[in-house]
Order: sequence, then structure tokens, then C-alpha cells
Amino acid sequence: MTKILCAGAGNMGRSHALAYHNIPEFEIAGICTRSAGSREKLNDELGGGYALFDDYYKALEETQPDAVSISTYPDTHAPYAIAALEAGCDVFIEKPLAETVEEAENIVEAAKKNGRKLVIGYILRHHPSWQKFIEMSHDLGKPLVMRMNLNQQSSGDNWETHRNLMSSISPIVDCGVHYVDVMCQMTRSKPVRVSGLGARLSDELPEGKINYGHLQVTFEDGSVGWYEAGWGPMMSETAFFVKDVVGPKGCVTIEAKEAAGAGASDDVDAHTKTNTLRRHFSELDEHNQFVKQDEWTETGDEPDHDELCHREQVFFLDAIQNDTDLTDHMNDAINSMKIVAAADKSFRTGEMVTL
Repeated sequence: MTKILCAGAGNMGRSHALAYHNIPEFEIAGICTRSAGSREKLNDELGGGYALFDDYYKALEETQPDAVSISTYPDTHAPYAIAALEAGCDVFIEKPLAETVEEAENIVEAAKKNGRKLVIGYILRHHPSWQKFIEMSHDLGKPLVMRMNLNQQSSGDNWETHRNLMSSISPIVDCGVHYVDVMCQMTRSKPVRVSGLGARLSDELPEGKINYGHLQVTFEDGSVGWYEAGWGPMMSETAFFVKDVVGPKGCVTIEAKEAAGAGASDDVDAHTKTNTLRRHFSELDEHNQFVKQDEWTETGDEPDHDELCHREQVFFLDAIQNDTDLTDHMNDAINSMKIVAAADKSFRTGEMVTL
């Protein structure tokens, strides 16, 4: 039995706690949040009876957990994770790993120094259709052109959550690590140059903070990719979900029909839904007509958000129980952090960043 302390009870924290509650090998040692209402609401949803805390360090000391799950705002990730690792705990931590590359590297170093497991919440790595998307990209030849975005027309509680997030981190950093990680898996090549841009589209944001960003990355093999992210009530529902990879031999596109509905950009379940993968073949005959018709692929396995979080925690548990080597997993997280951080730097300096 692995006793786990849950820090954070937002969208991700709730889903992870639900997974721990339903996986027999985990035992929730306590729930810790800044907000009394959120931890009490989560405790009630889980049937009650769990110890509740408003101070993370007190919770860590009193519960003496075997592992800690961190789904708090990014500005707390480094101190919370390092404290847990130094206390001998294994750690699951939501993306982005930290606010800065230096902090991310410090977390990874603490995991290695203390011989503990560190799993970062790259949820797309556990989605069968996204795994297939990456696999199919390897048949397109090189270089690749990768086009991805995730804009969210947020209002109500979601806009409040986004404003809180943007007090410490931009959308291009928070969400960008997912899709940059996908690009790195597609190219299997070293990123070499990054440029970025951004815009502040709301007076409700602190001065100097942005709610729209765009990055462009060039890889050593000549592949290029762009990623776009914007949050807020002003964002458009048109083309908010673009997931496309193009190579000399054709392209693969996620056709997320369910994600294209009205209001879907603010639906967390819609963010991972793929529905169908469309494979286009570029080969032409002597009359410049396509030799093959497009093909559609469905994996038949379309987990919702809670199920994906459940699969992440099964992976975390397996890493603990079977002493999985997570070196590549941690290094990949650092590399994706370097790319999005470079994009943020590029926007602020107006210069392309060489990695």
C-alpha cells in the first residue's frame, strides 16, 4: 500500500485524487489545498473521512506519506516537490514541472539525489490515439511540419482559474510543454532555435502578463513546428483545436469532431479527444492525381479526462513498485521546459533564441 498526500483540488487535482481513491494499492493520507471549500468538496465527493490540511508542510510532516501528488499552481511546484523528495517521498507532479528551467532541473536533481521516483503529468503520453498520432508521423518522411494549438474561450470559474495561473505563468508555457513534447517524439531530433510572440488581451491581468502566445521551433533535422495558446473570454471558438503533422509523404490530422462543437474550447474533456486520425498520402500518378485515397483510423479506445488521469497514476504506481528507470522521462520534461521558456524569452526580448 502506497500512502499518498494530495496537494491541490482543481481540475487535475480532483481527477488524480479520484484515481488514488479507486486504485486499491493507493491510500490517500490527506488532502491539502489553500481553499477550504475545494478540499471539503473533494473530500465529500470521495465519500469523506480523509484528513484535510491548509498547510502543505504541516500535512507532509503529519501524514508521513510514501508519495505526494502535486496539482497546485506552478509557483509552488519546486518547493513542494523538493520538500517531498527530501522527505523520502516519490512524487507525481502536474505539468509544467516548474516555473523556470532552473527550478525544473533542481527538482530532477533532488529526485536523483534521493533515489525517488518523479513522474510528470504529461497526460497525452497515456492516450492511445495520441500515441498512434505520433507513431503515424514516423511514416511521413523528413522534415516534418507540425501545427498545433489549444485556445480556450474561458468564462466563470475557468476564467478565474486561468487568471490565477497567469499570475505566475503564461498559456504558452503551461500548455505548451504537452505539445512540444509531442513534437520532440515525432521528430526524434534536437531542437535548435525558438522564437515566440505574445499579447495581453485583458486589463484584468497583472501588468506584464499575457494571455495569448505563439511559439515556433526549428529542429536539427530541418523539421519545424508551431504552437498557439490563448485563454480568456475574448478567444475565438474557430480553429481552436488544430493538431496536424505534414511530411514529404503526406500528413496526419486529428479530426476531433466532438471538440469542434460550440463552447468546446473550455471543456477539459474536449482537450484530449481525438475521435479520428486522418492519413493523407502525397503520392501522385503520371496525371498528377493522387494514387491513394485518404484513410481514417480510430483506436477504439477514447478515455475521458478522469480515465486518462487514472492511467497516469497506474503508470506512477508501476514505476514505484517495479523501480522503473525514469531518466528519459525526466530529461524529456526538462527539454520541453527549455523550449517553452525560450519562446517566452524570445517574446520578451524580441530575438530568436538558440538552444
